[in-house]
Amino acid sequence: MRAAIYSRFSSALQSEGSIEDQERLCMARAAREGWHVVARFEDRAISGSSMVRPGLQALLEAAQSGKFDILLTEALDRLSRDQADVAALYKQLSFAGLRIVTLAEGEISELHVGLKGTMNQLFLKDLAAKTRRGLRGRGRQPPAACFVHGGRGQFVHTNGEYLKEMYDVFINTCDKKSNYDKKNE
Repeated sequence: MRAAIYSRFSSALQSEGSIEDQERLCMARAAREGWHVVARFEDRAISGSSMVRPGLQALLEAAQSGKFDILLTEALDRLSRDQADVAALYKQLSFAGLRIVTLAEGEISELHVGLKGTMNQLFLKDLAAKTRRGLRGRGRQPPAACFVHGGRGQFVHTNGEYLKEMYDVFINTCDKKSNYDKKNE
């Protein structure tokens, strides 16, 4: 069986060695199972709450191209901490005929997606609350909040011009990419 490994760590405050540790453990599991590792994907210092990760996107492209049969990762939360995203990933990879195997949970099924997805989502909610509490305790405000509606975002509130500027850059980039895609159809 052809296996791909996916590794991720969340922030620059974590060890760069985390990726290598995850890969080493996954390589050992693949060797025990007799799987041939044909690809490795990684995302460094990127939250699992976002699907906009270069390594994950490359993994999904390789999956759709049939480049591997099994996705091996340390735990389901390496793929995503968002319940809906975990479900969508599972559905997409399963439809492509791929199995997801993690060192922590074993072969992933709908039960894992539901239970672990919920647990990971609750972890993110708890982490966000603790982060806000910590920022307020040090006299700082949490980052700006925004929501997306119809492909465009709108600020609910902002605590700094920098965040608004970054938001504007993001929106303008998205618009340019959308226009580029339309021109090249």
